[in-house]
Amino acid sequence: MKKLIFPAFLFASCMLALTGFRSDADVPKNAAIQWLTIEQAYAKMQLEPRKILIDVYTDWCGWCKVMDRETFKNPKVAQYINEKFYAVKFNAEQTKPVILGNLKFEYLPENRVHQLALSLTNNQPSYPTTVFLDDQFQMIQPLPGYMKAREFHEVITFFGENYHKKEAFEDYKTKIYPTLFAVR
Repeated sequence: MKKLIFPAFLFASCMLALTGFRSDADVPKNAAIQWLTIEQAYAKMQLEPRKILIDVYTDWCGWCKVMDRETFKNPKVAQYINEKFYAVKFNAEQTKPVILGNLKFEYLPENRVHQLALSLTNNQPSYPTTVFLDDQFQMIQPLPGYMKAREFHEVITFFGENYHKKEAFEDYKTKIYPTLFAVR
């Protein structure tokens, strides 16, 4: 009888611990990011402030397509972005002018890049670049390069939960993220 108590206690403890974590069943499998134009996001922010995530891409960028196909289609990534951000796709080579409040950004044919893309990437265009703006439309940080879904989820939760204001990313990634998103 005593030999059965410890395994039963161990099993019950494990089951109790696991019930505290968010399961994959909470995430819709067909979750899709609700992409907006920069103008739409700017207008929505005037009514309901929220952080903005901008995917700066080009049509010819191979890694941009991989991010679209793999990272942005990940249900956990899509669900989190939809909950915490206004998501914007911005083609760095679009020729249509963009007007945000009293600012006008135009395509620069001599550089084959849009002024807004230059502004968002701190004049260092690289594709893809994910740009984070706060709820006042101020730059938090641009992050150039492709990221896999897990790595991207770490980044979006870092900014989405405001850990960027109090923690170094490496500390967040190794100490805080695993406790918040243990099942992910």
